[in-house]
Amino acid sequence: VLPSPKPSQPRGIYDRTTRGIRIYLATPRLRGLLAINLAVASAGALVIVNTVVYVQAAFGLDNQATALALAAFGGGSMVAALALPKLLEAIPDRTAMLAGAALLTAGTLTAAVLPGYDWLLPLWFVLGVGYSTAQTPSGRLLRRSANPEDRPALFAAQFALSHACWLIAYPLAGWAGAALGLPVTAIILAALATVAIAIGFVVWPAEDLEIVEHSHDDLPANHPHLAEAGHVRRHAHAYVIDDMHVAWPRER
Repeated sequence: VLPSPKPSQPRGIYDRTTRGIRIYLATPRLRGLLAINLAVASAGALVIVNTVVYVQAAFGLDNQATALALAAFGGGSMVAALALPKLLEAIPDRTAMLAGAALLTAGTLTAAVLPGYDWLLPLWFVLGVGYSTAQTPSGRLLRRSANPEDRPALFAAQFALSHACWLIAYPLAGWAGAALGLPVTAIILAALATVAIAIGFVVWPAEDLEIVEHSHDDLPANHPHLAEAGHVRRHAHAYVIDDMHVAWPRER
């Protein structure tokens, strides 16, 4: 049965336009996701933009070899995507996604010293594994981080912000590949991904609680939200950014 979405209250154009991004940037786990998006774009751009350059310009091979290299990347991505549901039962999303991003970064740096096509195929497979591991759980994070009526806006924000990361990485991979050569390009993209992962570690707390204790000192005593919590201002429940929770609680 398809879910029946709860209608959202009427909002002004500014609120409707920016709501998803405001929820996104106010949620620590999603700020971490944005950093991972940048790491994924940095490493992914090396594959998507420069595979043909590696295979045909550097190694002197043909279109069929290029297609096989991209198939190796896609195969690694598919293997990881199929394994992730079971894996995520055992480890947190944060651990899996940061590990995938770290694998991507290490693989991108390794591409700086590729000796030949025979090494490129397994490396591209590994990059595919890291790519999918870092990206696939993002839908779970988005769903956890908003009320049902705000999820469309939040998914739209993920689309926009992740594509902004690609907008940085694609031209960088293309320009650097042409101007500086493939080894330097791989090092630059790996460095950018490393910075992004470091930011992700900092902004996404290791203890990513869904039930968060917080206080509502600004609400009147008879507010329905306080009534649901037993008429106590400090309480805990599944916390998302919305009209009554406009900022993430500070740790005490």
